[in-house]
Amino acid sequence: MTQTAPLSPPAGQALPPVREPGRGRTALRRFVRHRLAVTGLVVLVALAVGCFGAGWIAPYPSNTQDLLLGATPPSGTHLLGTDELGRDYLSEVLYAGRISLAIGLGVALLATAVGTVVGLVAGYFGGWVDEVAMRLTDLFLIVPGVALLALAIQAIGSSPVTIVLVLAGLGWTVTARVVRAQVLSLREKEYVDAARVLGVSGFRILWRHLLPNLVGVIVVNVSLSVATAVILESTLSFLGFGVQPPRSSWGNMLSQASGMVGTSQSYLLYAPGAAIVLTVLAVNFLGDGLRDAVDPHGRQ
Repeated sequence: MTQTAPLSPPAGQALPPVREPGRGRTALRRFVRHRLAVTGLVVLVALAVGCFGAGWIAPYPSNTQDLLLGATPPSGTHLLGTDELGRDYLSEVLYAGRISLAIGLGVALLATAVGTVVGLVAGYFGGWVDEVAMRLTDLFLIVPGVALLALAIQAIGSSPVTIVLVLAGLGWTVTARVVRAQVLSLREKEYVDAARVLGVSGFRILWRHLLPNLVGVIVVNVSLSVATAVILESTLSFLGFGVQPPRSSWGNMLSQASGMVGTSQSYLLYAPGAAIVLTVLAVNFLGDGLRDAVDPHGRQ
């Protein structure tokens, strides 16, 4: 049997370059290999679909009361039971999740946006701009967060929008420090020096050259900030400073059921508590996976 020689290009013609996979495709492949991160993403999507689609998924409309029924344990009719007002608890948990998840996502996006801008400006321009920005960041870092949040919300109000603004007003500091540290390294790169020599403005360098290289860090900070915001909102609501009735969140559902420990109605604690734990774990797993996926020094 004869073997054919591999085809070779004509004399004087170079082989076509081998295209390497792009950064996005490489990051996606790394993320898919991270099983806990994929599991966290699936759990988060399921929670988001269940909560924001509660109008179609929940067995009963929000705040539908049956005072004659009262509190009943889980059954075939009410999978998570009913509370003392006879409301289907599964429906209430799903509707409450709308506010908890919306607050978590809103705080994460707003805090990350503010922190990114502060970190970019401080790290790139340096000098007195950096000093002022970092001293302001230090001031917010040493403030007792929960106490200030409780006072601010009690003075301004406890609507979800107010809670988002207050939580984001204290949550941008970590992102600002992380972004600043990255910018301090990136601004010494050759392509930034070349852009300066060509007369490119500082704003354009920030927008076109530095910000795209910070996408991975920003995405990871957004994912981890969601978990922090959900915990803070739940803590405030549990202490009575967060979302107030008739609105419901997982935190104030826990607060309302806190006196049921050791009674026949202790099941009222499990569903909102499990929802908070699942959300925080899923977001942390997702953040770990995103960090590994976008790390340029990670294993191929």
